[in-house]
This record gives sequence, structure tokens and C-alpha cells, in this order.
Amino acid sequence: MWLLLVLWLPLVAQFLVMILEFQVGVTSMNPFLKKFFPTVYRNKMRAHENNYCKYNNQGLAAFTSSLYLAGLVSSLVASPITRNYGRRASIVCGGLSFLVGATLNAAAVNIEMLILGRIMLGVGIGFGNQAVPLYLSEMAPTHLRGGLNMMFQLATTLGIFTANMINYGTQKIDPWGWRLSLGLAAFPAFLMTVGGLLLPETPNSLMERGAKEKGRKTLEKIRGTNDVNAEYEDIQEASEFANSIKHPFRNIFQKRNRPQLVMAFFMPTFQILTGINSILFYAPVLFQSMGFGGDAALYSSALTGAVLAFSTLISIATVDRLGRRVLLISGGIQMITCQVVVAIILGVKFGNNEELSKGFSILVVIVICLFVLAFGWSWGPLGWTIPSEIFPLETRSAGQSITVAVNLLFTFVIAQSFLSLLCALKYGIFLFFAGWIIVMTVFVYVFLPETKGVPIEEMILMWRKHWFWKNVMPSNVDDDQSNGNAI
Repeated sequence: MWLLLVLWLPLVAQFLVMILEFQVGVTSMNPFLKKFFPTVYRNKMRAHENNYCKYNNQGLAAFTSSLYLAGLVSSLVASPITRNYGRRASIVCGGLSFLVGATLNAAAVNIEMLILGRIMLGVGIGFGNQAVPLYLSEMAPTHLRGGLNMMFQLATTLGIFTANMINYGTQKIDPWGWRLSLGLAAFPAFLMTVGGLLLPETPNSLMERGAKEKGRKTLEKIRGTNDVNAEYEDIQEASEFANSIKHPFRNIFQKRNRPQLVMAFFMPTFQILTGINSILFYAPVLFQSMGFGGDAALYSSALTGAVLAFSTLISIATVDRLGRRVLLISGGIQMITCQVVVAIILGVKFGNNEELSKGFSILVVIVICLFVLAFGWSWGPLGWTIPSEIFPLETRSAGQSITVAVNLLFTFVIAQSFLSLLCALKYGIFLFFAGWIIVMTVFVYVFLPETKGVPIEEMILMWRKHWFWKNVMPSNVDDDQSNGNAI
């Protein structure tokens, strides 16, 4: 029970964070477009234009993507703060950044002020995404780590759904509904900051920073027993080695950390290249391009958010029983199928100046929901869970920073380029993402070992048993550790 209370606050913070991140639904609101992007508004109102290109505007894309570029930089800054001052410190920093960003967005009078507010929200995203998965992984017992870590994704998906519902309501408030939608960031910013101040620090972080007795007491409290000797000794050994590493960002490039480094790069890269963020960011725009009305577009995007939240429950219920690989591979196969089906429908039935029939429009929404469903039980939560649990303590904060930075880098690239890609590739955009999903599914099958049930401080042994990675890692652990200490 005490553990659930500990995990509740970061999850609530993440839930509210994602409300803010997906407030980009305001880009489909006419008052918002008229004030900040009049060219896009005029294109939207024209009776005849290329369906795929009406929203193609780099300023509009910059409004969305600036958050992720700022998050990329701040996640790297967050790493030494998380390691030297604890996971709570990064959560508090993130909350304060959100508060500033919310204020700027709600009061924006020009595009510069609007983008500056998004940048401050991005700083909050960088700190929050760096600290929260680590916090959950270190607090969770081994046999529940997968499910509890996926609560991070559940909080994310519920936040997306709530954001879509907020946009659906505020778009009816003319002309200041968009200000209310963006300004609601002040409430989660407050909750995230206060939550960070109230949270206990993780035993791993406490012991890494020398507070061994306090770390043991925290461990006993969250496990509900005094019999924690084995886990305590594992953490103590890991913390002693972690403290011998003065430059974790250099150490992470040692051979013994090569498999984890590869996963820290490719898992978040592939997660974005599924195309999910493009669908979620631009769902209202995408559905309006297909001929849906303004209300119907927001309603359809809210539906995808609800499906994403539901599918995460499937993952939570199955990840510690079926394992990570099964979910990733099955999800990949379903996503490939859905992307190809949507591409065929749009390619055959959707012309430059035409609208989809009602029947085909409904079919597209259903197939997109099936795509989101597959993502929600596979790459959505596991794209965060796997990198957060595979690194040894000495490189864990650095590894998580790399994971977050890579995720945000590719999110920025896709967010900035999606509208142009949609205009250039048209329905081929779905085939583009389908191709990447094929690559990532094969990658998981070949290179990712199963991490289900492996204690977080014993992950190194798992890599040494893998058919490929055992040939990459050094044959002698002590030799490699001594090399790492020299760095």
C-alpha cells in the first residue's frame, strides 16, 4: 500500500504533463489560427485546395516541435542533476519550468511569446521524462517492475485523452478557448512541483549519494519488510561502483555498456518512427484533411486517445506474464497491417480535391484506432520501460538522458517535417512509417533479449547470455570495470 502511494504522485504528474504536451490540438481552432497563423487559416477556409497540403506551414510546425527541441537539450542537463541531487530534484525543476511555460502560453500576444512558452514546457518535458521512468524502475519490486513502469505510459495516454477532451470543449469558446486550453498547464505545473517535494527519494539514489542508512530504511518501507538484505547488498555494490565512475557519459561507451547504449538509441528512435506522434499531434488536422468537420475531427482524435489509454491497460496486465518481446513483435505486425490498409484506402479513394465518403472515413478511423491499440500495448510503454531498466546504476541517469534526448530529437524531426511529408508523400506517408515498423520488428526479434523477471541490478548477466551481445561485450567483467574506472 505504501508503495502505491509513493508511485501515485509521479504518475499523476506525468498524466498532467501529457495534458500539456498534447494541447497542440489548438492548431485546429479557428481563433488560434487567425491570430497566429493567418496563412494557414486562409488555406483552411478555401473551397478548393490540395487536401494533403492545406496545413503545410513551417511556423505552425515550429509551434509544435519547439517543445521537443527544448526537451532534448534539457534532458541532457537533467542527467547530472538527477544523479547528483536525486530524482526528486529533476521532477521539481520540471514542474517549475511548466509553470513559466503555461503562463507565457496563456498570455501570448505574438508568435515569439507563444513559442517561448512551448520551449519552457519542453524544458519541463526533458526533466520529467528523464526522472520519472527512473524513479518508477528503482521503486518497483522486480516481479512488478514491468507493470508498474507501464503506469508511466498509462498516465501518458490518459493525459493525451484528457487533452483531446479539453480541446473538444474549449474550441466551442470563441474567441479565447485556446487560451484556456493552453493556460490549464498552470494546474499540472503546480501539482508536479508539490508532488516532487513530497516524494521520498529512491533507495538507489540515496545510497549512490552516500545516505546508506536512509536508503535501507526507505527500501524496507516500500517493500513492507525488514528482510531486504539481498536487494540492499545489490544496490550497495552497484552504488559503490557507480561512485567510482566520475564521467558516466564517457563510461557508457565502454564495451560492457554497448548493448544498453544501442537500445537507448534505437528503442526511442523506433518508437517515434512508428508514426504514432504524427497521428496524435495532428489528429485533428489529419481528420480535417480527410474531410471531417471541425467537431468531428476533434471527436475522432479524442477517440484515438481513449483507445491508447485502454490499450495500455492490456500491456500492464500482460507484460510481466508474456514478456517484452512478445508484445513488441505482435504490436509491430498489427501496426504494419494498419498502416498499409490506410495507405491503400487513401490512395484509391482520396483525391486532391475530394472528400472520403462517410463509410470510408469511418473505416479509416477504425483502422487508425487499431494501429493506436497495437502501439499502446507494445512500443508505447515498452519504448520507455526497456531503456529505464537495462542500465547499471553507474550509467543509469546518463542512459536515461540519452533515451529521452533521442526520443525528443526524432519527435522534433517528425513534428517539424510531418506536414511537409504529408504534402509531398500524400498517402505514401503511411507506407513510409510501415517500412520503419518492419525494420524495428526484425530488430527486436534478432537483438533484444527478454528482460522479464530479471532483477534490475543483474541485467548485465542477461546480455552476457545473448547469442549476439556476448560476442560484443568483454570476456572479463573485472577487466572492463577497471577500464571504466580509469575513465
